[in-house]
Amino acid sequence: MVSAARGWQEAVWLSRPSEAIFPRLPDILTKSPGVVTTDAAARLTSAISDRYRVERELGQGGMATVYLATDLKHGRRVAIKLLHPELSAILGGERFLAEIKVTASLQHPHILGLIDSGEADGLLYYVMPYVAGESLRGRLSRERQLPVDEAVRLAREVASALDYAHRQGVVHRDIKPENILLHDGAALVADFGIALAVQQAGGHRMTQTGMSLGTPAYMSPEQAMGEREIGPRSDVYAVGAMTYEMLAGEPPFTGPSSQAIVAKVLTEQPPPLRPKRPTVPPAAEAAILRALQKLPADRWGSAREFGDALAATGSQPVPAAPTIAIPAPRARRRAFALSAVGWLGWVVAALATTVAAWLALRPAAELPPSRLAI
Repeated sequence: MVSAARGWQEAVWLSRPSEAIFPRLPDILTKSPGVVTTDAAARLTSAISDRYRVERELGQGGMATVYLATDLKHGRRVAIKLLHPELSAILGGERFLAEIKVTASLQHPHILGLIDSGEADGLLYYVMPYVAGESLRGRLSRERQLPVDEAVRLAREVASALDYAHRQGVVHRDIKPENILLHDGAALVADFGIALAVQQAGGHRMTQTGMSLGTPAYMSPEQAMGEREIGPRSDVYAVGAMTYEMLAGEPPFTGPSSQAIVAKVLTEQPPPLRPKRPTVPPAAEAAILRALQKLPADRWGSAREFGDALAATGSQPVPAAPTIAIPAPRARRRAFALSAVGWLGWVVAALATTVAAWLALRPAAELPPSRLAI
Protein backbone atom coordinates (compact mmCIF):
# COMPACT_ATOMS: atom_id res chain seq x y z
CA MET A 1 0.00 0.00 0.00
CA VAL A 2 1.62 3.22 -1.11
CA SER A 3 0.76 6.66 0.12
CA ALA A 4 -0.27 9.31 -2.38
CA ALA A 5 -1.21 12.95 -2.01
CA ARG A 6 -4.95 13.42 -1.83
CA GLY A 7 -6.17 15.07 -5.02
CA TRP A 8 -9.57 15.98 -3.63
CA GLN A 9 -10.40 16.92 -0.08
CA GLU A 10 -11.66 14.23 2.26
CA ALA A 11 -14.22 15.33 4.79
CA VAL A 12 -16.68 14.54 7.52
CA TRP A 13 -19.95 16.14 6.51
CA LEU A 14 -22.55 17.54 8.86
CA SER A 15 -25.90 17.95 7.17
CA ARG A 16 -29.55 17.68 8.07
CA PRO A 17 -31.43 14.88 6.29
CA SER A 18 -34.71 16.75 6.68
CA GLU A 19 -33.49 19.66 4.59
CA ALA A 20 -35.03 19.20 1.16
CA ILE A 21 -33.89 19.94 -2.36
CA PHE A 22 -31.97 23.13 -1.55
CA PRO A 23 -30.50 22.61 1.92
CA ARG A 24 -28.27 24.99 3.75
CA LEU A 25 -24.75 24.08 2.69
CA PRO A 26 -23.38 21.70 5.31
CA ASP A 27 -20.70 22.68 7.72
CA ILE A 28 -17.53 20.70 7.26
CA LEU A 29 -15.00 19.22 9.62
CA THR A 30 -11.82 18.48 7.70
CA LYS A 31 -8.89 16.37 8.72
CA SER A 32 -5.54 17.84 7.90
CA PRO A 33 -2.17 16.08 7.79
CA GLY A 34 -0.60 15.78 11.20
CA VAL A 35 -3.84 15.06 13.08
CA VAL A 36 -2.45 11.76 14.32
CA THR A 37 0.46 12.74 16.50
CA THR A 38 3.67 10.89 17.20
CA ASP A 39 2.21 10.29 20.66
CA ALA A 40 -0.62 8.27 19.10
CA ALA A 41 1.88 6.33 16.98
CA ALA A 42 3.98 5.60 20.05
CA ARG A 43 0.91 4.42 21.96
CA LEU A 44 -0.04 2.11 19.09
CA THR A 45 3.49 0.74 18.74
CA SER A 46 3.72 -0.03 22.42
CA ALA A 47 0.26 -1.56 22.74
CA ILE A 48 0.62 -4.03 19.85
CA SER A 49 4.36 -4.76 20.13
CA ASP A 50 3.70 -8.41 21.01
CA ARG A 51 1.99 -9.00 17.64
CA TYR A 52 3.15 -6.31 15.22
CA ARG A 53 6.33 -4.32 14.71
CA VAL A 54 5.40 -0.89 13.38
CA GLU A 55 8.04 0.28 10.90
CA ARG A 56 7.00 3.56 9.36
CA GLU A 57 4.09 5.77 8.33
CA LEU A 58 2.76 5.24 4.82
CA GLY A 59 0.28 8.09 4.67
CA GLN A 60 -2.78 9.80 6.09
CA GLY A 61 -6.41 10.04 5.08
CA GLY A 62 -9.59 11.63 6.32
CA MET A 63 -10.25 8.98 8.95
CA ALA A 64 -6.94 7.29 9.67
CA THR A 65 -3.17 7.15 9.41
CA VAL A 66 -1.61 4.13 7.70
CA TYR A 67 1.50 2.39 8.99
CA LEU A 68 3.66 -0.32 7.48
CA ALA A 69 4.23 -3.11 9.99
CA THR A 70 5.40 -6.71 10.27
CA ASP A 71 3.10 -9.45 11.53
CA LEU A 72 5.45 -11.14 14.00
CA LYS A 73 3.51 -14.39 14.16
CA HIS A 74 3.31 -14.99 10.42
CA GLY A 75 6.38 -13.07 9.25
CA ARG A 76 4.49 -10.99 6.71
CA ARG A 77 4.16 -7.29 6.02
CA VAL A 78 0.82 -5.66 6.77
CA ALA A 79 -0.75 -2.21 6.65
CA ILE A 80 -2.24 -0.96 9.91
CA LYS A 81 -4.81 1.84 9.79
CA LEU A 82 -5.09 3.82 13.00
CA LEU A 83 -8.27 5.88 13.31
CA HIS A 84 -7.73 9.47 14.34
CA PRO A 85 -7.89 9.75 18.16
CA GLU A 86 -10.92 12.06 18.23
CA LEU A 87 -12.81 9.70 15.94
CA SER A 88 -11.91 6.76 18.17
CA ALA A 89 -13.22 8.72 21.14
CA ILE A 90 -16.57 9.33 19.43
CA LEU A 91 -17.05 5.74 18.30
CA GLY A 92 -16.01 3.63 21.25
CA GLY A 93 -14.15 0.38 20.73
CA GLU A 94 -16.79 -2.26 21.42
CA ARG A 95 -19.32 -1.00 18.91
CA PHE A 96 -16.78 -0.30 16.16
CA LEU A 97 -15.10 -3.69 16.45
CA ALA A 98 -18.49 -5.41 16.35
CA GLU A 99 -19.47 -3.55 13.19
CA ILE A 100 -16.17 -4.12 11.40
CA LYS A 101 -16.52 -7.90 11.73
CA VAL A 102 -19.06 -7.78 8.91
CA THR A 103 -16.38 -6.72 6.44
CA ALA A 104 -13.92 -9.40 7.56
CA SER A 105 -16.02 -12.07 5.83
CA LEU A 106 -15.73 -10.49 2.37
CA GLN A 107 -13.66 -12.68 0.04
CA HIS A 108 -13.31 -11.52 -3.56
CA PRO A 109 -10.42 -11.28 -6.07
CA HIS A 110 -10.77 -7.49 -6.21
CA ILE A 111 -11.31 -6.79 -2.50
CA LEU A 112 -8.42 -6.19 -0.12
CA GLY A 113 -9.38 -8.29 2.87
CA LEU A 114 -9.35 -7.49 6.57
CA ILE A 115 -6.83 -9.44 8.68
CA ASP A 116 -7.30 -8.09 12.17
CA SER A 117 -8.75 -5.23 14.21
CA GLY A 118 -8.56 -4.08 17.77
CA GLU A 119 -8.27 -1.36 20.37
CA ALA A 120 -4.85 -0.22 21.58
CA ASP A 121 -4.63 2.16 24.53
CA GLY A 122 -7.96 3.73 23.58
CA LEU A 123 -7.10 3.89 19.87
CA LEU A 124 -8.96 1.88 17.23
CA TYR A 125 -7.11 0.17 14.40
CA TYR A 126 -7.56 -2.46 11.71
CA VAL A 127 -5.05 -4.48 9.73
CA MET A 128 -4.97 -5.30 6.02
CA PRO A 129 -2.49 -7.09 3.76
CA TYR A 130 0.31 -4.86 2.54
CA VAL A 131 0.16 -4.57 -1.24
CA ALA A 132 3.25 -3.51 -3.16
CA GLY A 133 2.21 -1.08 -5.84
CA GLU A 134 0.41 2.22 -5.83
CA SER A 135 -3.07 3.59 -5.40
CA LEU A 136 -5.18 4.72 -8.31
CA ARG A 137 -4.79 8.22 -6.91
CA GLY A 138 -1.02 7.91 -7.23
CA ARG A 139 -1.38 6.79 -10.84
CA LEU A 140 -3.79 9.61 -11.69
CA SER A 141 -1.59 12.17 -9.96
CA ARG A 142 1.24 11.09 -12.23
CA GLU A 143 -0.59 10.51 -15.53
CA ARG A 144 -3.90 12.37 -15.02
CA GLN A 145 -5.76 10.24 -17.60
CA LEU A 146 -5.66 6.50 -18.23
CA PRO A 147 -5.95 4.70 -21.57
CA VAL A 148 -9.62 4.10 -22.37
CA ASP A 149 -9.38 0.31 -22.35
CA GLU A 150 -7.53 0.26 -19.01
CA ALA A 151 -9.93 2.71 -17.36
CA VAL A 152 -12.91 0.63 -18.46
CA ARG A 153 -11.29 -2.59 -17.22
CA LEU A 154 -10.46 -1.12 -13.81
CA ALA A 155 -13.98 0.26 -13.48
CA ARG A 156 -15.43 -3.15 -14.26
CA GLU A 157 -13.19 -4.81 -11.67
CA VAL A 158 -14.31 -2.34 -9.01
CA ALA A 159 -17.94 -2.82 -10.06
CA SER A 160 -17.51 -6.59 -9.72
CA ALA A 161 -16.19 -6.18 -6.16
CA LEU A 162 -19.04 -3.83 -5.30
CA ASP A 163 -21.67 -6.17 -6.72
CA TYR A 164 -20.32 -9.03 -4.60
CA ALA A 165 -20.31 -6.92 -1.43
CA HIS A 166 -23.77 -5.52 -2.10
CA ARG A 167 -25.13 -9.05 -2.37
CA GLN A 168 -23.64 -9.66 1.09
CA GLY A 169 -25.44 -6.58 2.38
CA VAL A 170 -22.33 -4.38 2.60
CA VAL A 171 -22.15 -0.90 1.03
CA HIS A 172 -18.69 0.64 0.77
CA ARG A 173 -19.71 4.33 1.11
CA ASP A 174 -16.27 5.71 0.27
CA ILE A 175 -15.24 4.60 -3.22
CA LYS A 176 -12.50 6.93 -4.49
CA PRO A 177 -9.09 6.60 -6.20
CA GLU A 178 -7.32 6.61 -2.81
CA ASN A 179 -9.15 3.41 -1.86
CA ILE A 180 -8.32 1.55 -5.09
CA LEU A 181 -4.94 -0.18 -5.02
CA LEU A 182 -3.24 -1.33 -8.21
CA HIS A 183 -1.43 -4.66 -7.91
CA ASP A 184 -0.03 -6.37 -11.00
CA GLY A 185 -2.32 -4.16 -13.05
CA ALA A 186 -5.51 -5.23 -11.26
CA ALA A 187 -7.76 -3.18 -8.99
CA LEU A 188 -8.13 -4.00 -5.30
CA VAL A 189 -10.82 -2.18 -3.32
CA ALA A 190 -9.57 -1.26 0.16
CA ASP A 191 -11.37 -0.08 3.30
CA PHE A 192 -14.47 -2.07 2.39
CA GLY A 193 -17.23 -1.24 4.79
CA ILE A 194 -15.00 0.83 7.07
CA ALA A 195 -17.07 3.97 6.50
CA LEU A 196 -20.19 1.94 7.25
CA ALA A 197 -18.63 0.55 10.43
CA VAL A 198 -17.72 4.06 11.54
CA GLN A 199 -21.19 5.35 10.71
CA GLN A 200 -22.93 2.49 12.49
CA ALA A 201 -20.61 2.57 15.49
CA GLY A 202 -21.22 6.28 15.94
CA GLY A 203 -24.87 5.43 16.36
CA HIS A 204 -27.03 8.17 17.78
CA ARG A 205 -24.17 10.64 18.11
CA MET A 206 -23.58 10.67 14.34
CA THR A 207 -27.00 10.00 12.81
CA GLN A 208 -28.77 12.51 15.04
CA THR A 209 -27.11 15.33 13.12
CA GLY A 210 -26.89 13.49 9.81
CA MET A 211 -23.10 13.28 9.95
CA SER A 212 -21.89 11.47 6.87
CA LEU A 213 -18.42 10.22 6.07
CA GLY A 214 -17.13 10.48 2.55
CA THR A 215 -15.23 12.48 -0.05
CA PRO A 216 -17.25 15.27 -1.72
CA ALA A 217 -16.07 14.69 -5.30
CA TYR A 218 -17.32 11.08 -5.21
CA MET A 219 -20.26 11.26 -2.79
CA SER A 220 -23.73 10.66 -4.18
CA PRO A 221 -26.26 13.46 -3.65
CA GLU A 222 -28.11 11.42 -1.03
CA GLN A 223 -24.90 10.76 0.87
CA ALA A 224 -23.89 14.42 0.70
CA MET A 225 -27.32 15.30 2.10
CA GLY A 226 -26.63 13.09 5.11
CA GLU A 227 -29.42 10.60 4.47
CA ARG A 228 -29.36 7.78 6.99
CA GLU A 229 -30.17 4.97 4.57
CA ILE A 230 -27.46 4.69 1.92
CA GLY A 231 -27.95 1.90 -0.60
CA PRO A 232 -25.87 0.17 -3.29
CA ARG A 233 -26.72 2.79 -5.90
CA SER A 234 -24.72 5.31 -3.90
CA ASP A 235 -21.64 3.17 -4.59
CA VAL A 236 -22.68 3.03 -8.26
CA TYR A 237 -22.57 6.83 -8.31
CA ALA A 238 -19.11 6.84 -6.73
CA VAL A 239 -17.59 4.35 -9.16
CA GLY A 240 -19.20 6.34 -11.99
CA ALA A 241 -17.50 9.52 -10.73
CA MET A 242 -14.20 7.69 -10.42
CA THR A 243 -14.49 6.25 -13.95
CA TYR A 244 -15.26 9.74 -15.24
CA GLU A 245 -12.05 11.00 -13.64
CA MET A 246 -9.95 8.15 -15.05
CA LEU A 247 -11.03 9.21 -18.55
CA ALA A 248 -11.44 13.00 -18.25
CA GLY A 249 -8.56 13.72 -15.91
CA GLU A 250 -10.77 15.24 -13.22
CA PRO A 251 -13.96 14.29 -11.35
CA PRO A 252 -17.30 15.40 -12.81
CA PHE A 253 -17.61 18.14 -10.19
CA THR A 254 -14.72 20.25 -8.95
CA GLY A 255 -14.46 23.48 -7.02
CA PRO A 256 -12.31 25.62 -4.75
CA SER A 257 -13.81 24.11 -1.60
CA SER A 258 -15.70 21.07 -0.40
CA GLN A 259 -18.83 23.19 -0.01
CA ALA A 260 -18.59 24.31 -3.64
CA ILE A 261 -18.19 20.72 -4.83
CA VAL A 262 -21.19 19.51 -2.84
CA ALA A 263 -23.30 22.39 -4.15
CA LYS A 264 -22.59 21.18 -7.70
CA VAL A 265 -23.23 17.55 -6.76
CA LEU A 266 -26.67 18.54 -5.48
CA THR A 267 -27.74 21.00 -8.19
CA GLU A 268 -25.79 20.58 -11.46
CA GLN A 269 -25.63 17.96 -14.18
CA PRO A 270 -22.20 16.44 -14.87
CA PRO A 271 -20.47 17.92 -17.93
CA PRO A 272 -20.46 15.66 -21.00
CA LEU A 273 -17.38 13.46 -21.06
CA ARG A 274 -16.53 13.23 -24.76
CA PRO A 275 -15.76 16.96 -25.23
CA LYS A 276 -13.01 16.41 -22.66
CA ARG A 277 -11.91 13.07 -24.20
CA PRO A 278 -13.23 12.53 -27.76
CA THR A 279 -11.81 8.99 -27.96
CA VAL A 280 -14.23 7.73 -25.29
CA PRO A 281 -16.90 5.55 -26.98
CA PRO A 282 -20.31 7.29 -26.93
CA ALA A 283 -21.91 4.26 -25.27
CA ALA A 284 -19.31 4.38 -22.48
CA GLU A 285 -20.06 8.05 -21.90
CA ALA A 286 -23.78 7.27 -21.72
CA ALA A 287 -23.17 4.46 -19.20
CA ILE A 288 -21.07 6.72 -16.97
CA LEU A 289 -23.50 9.63 -17.10
CA ARG A 290 -26.35 7.31 -16.15
CA ALA A 291 -24.38 6.21 -13.10
CA LEU A 292 -24.13 9.90 -12.13
CA GLN A 293 -27.85 10.65 -12.12
CA LYS A 294 -29.11 12.65 -9.13
CA LEU A 295 -31.88 10.24 -8.18
CA PRO A 296 -30.83 6.69 -7.22
CA ALA A 297 -33.78 5.29 -9.19
CA ASP A 298 -32.39 6.85 -12.39
CA ARG A 299 -28.99 5.16 -12.06
CA TRP A 300 -28.04 1.60 -12.94
CA GLY A 301 -29.92 -0.85 -10.77
CA SER A 302 -26.73 -2.50 -9.55
CA ALA A 303 -22.96 -2.30 -9.83
CA ARG A 304 -23.11 -5.39 -12.02
CA GLU A 305 -25.42 -3.63 -14.48
CA PHE A 306 -22.96 -0.75 -14.68
CA GLY A 307 -20.04 -3.12 -15.27
CA ASP A 308 -21.99 -5.01 -17.93
CA ALA A 309 -22.90 -1.74 -19.64
CA LEU A 310 -19.24 -0.76 -19.81
CA ALA A 311 -18.34 -4.18 -21.18
CA ALA A 312 -20.97 -3.85 -23.89
CA THR A 313 -19.56 -0.52 -25.07
CA GLY A 314 -16.28 -2.06 -26.16
CA SER A 315 -13.13 -0.77 -24.54
CA GLN A 316 -11.35 0.32 -27.71
CA PRO A 317 -11.14 4.11 -28.04
CA VAL A 318 -12.84 5.91 -30.89
CA PRO A 319 -10.22 6.55 -33.62
CA ALA A 320 -9.03 10.11 -33.93
CA ALA A 321 -9.85 12.10 -37.05
CA PRO A 322 -7.75 10.88 -40.00
CA THR A 323 -4.72 12.91 -40.99
CA ILE A 324 -4.61 13.99 -44.65
CA ALA A 325 -1.13 13.96 -46.12
CA ILE A 326 -0.29 17.04 -48.20
CA PRO A 327 1.76 16.17 -51.29
CA ALA A 328 4.98 17.94 -52.20
CA PRO A 329 4.52 21.11 -54.34
CA ARG A 330 5.37 19.49 -57.71
CA ALA A 331 3.28 16.42 -57.01
CA ARG A 332 0.46 18.61 -55.73
CA ARG A 333 0.42 20.63 -59.00
CA ARG A 334 0.37 17.41 -61.02
CA ALA A 335 -2.43 15.97 -58.91
CA PHE A 336 -4.44 19.16 -59.28
CA ALA A 337 -3.99 19.20 -63.06
CA LEU A 338 -5.18 15.63 -63.36
CA SER A 339 -8.24 16.12 -61.20
CA ALA A 340 -9.33 19.67 -62.01
CA VAL A 341 -11.78 18.57 -64.69
CA GLY A 342 -13.28 15.96 -62.39
CA TRP A 343 -13.73 18.49 -59.59
CA LEU A 344 -15.32 21.02 -61.95
CA GLY A 345 -17.79 18.43 -63.18
CA TRP A 346 -18.70 17.46 -59.63
CA VAL A 347 -19.34 21.09 -58.64
CA VAL A 348 -21.53 21.75 -61.69
CA ALA A 349 -23.56 18.60 -61.02
CA ALA A 350 -24.02 19.53 -57.38
CA LEU A 351 -25.21 23.05 -58.27
CA ALA A 352 -27.66 21.70 -60.82
CA THR A 353 -29.10 19.24 -58.33
CA THR A 354 -29.49 21.94 -55.68
CA VAL A 355 -31.27 24.36 -58.05
CA ALA A 356 -33.63 21.63 -59.25
CA ALA A 357 -34.49 20.66 -55.69
CA TRP A 358 -35.17 24.27 -54.74
CA LEU A 359 -37.48 24.79 -57.71
CA ALA A 360 -39.40 21.64 -56.89
CA LEU A 361 -39.79 22.26 -53.18
CA ARG A 362 -40.30 26.03 -52.88
CA PRO A 363 -43.77 27.02 -51.62
CA ALA A 364 -46.22 28.55 -54.02
CA ALA A 365 -46.87 31.50 -51.74
CA GLU A 366 -45.84 32.52 -48.27
CA LEU A 367 -48.43 31.72 -45.57
CA PRO A 368 -49.60 34.59 -43.38
CA PRO A 369 -48.21 34.49 -39.83
CA SER A 370 -51.59 33.53 -38.36
CA ARG A 371 -51.54 30.24 -40.26
CA LEU A 372 -48.01 29.16 -39.38
CA ALA A 373 -47.84 26.03 -37.23
CA ILE A 374 -45.19 25.82 -34.51
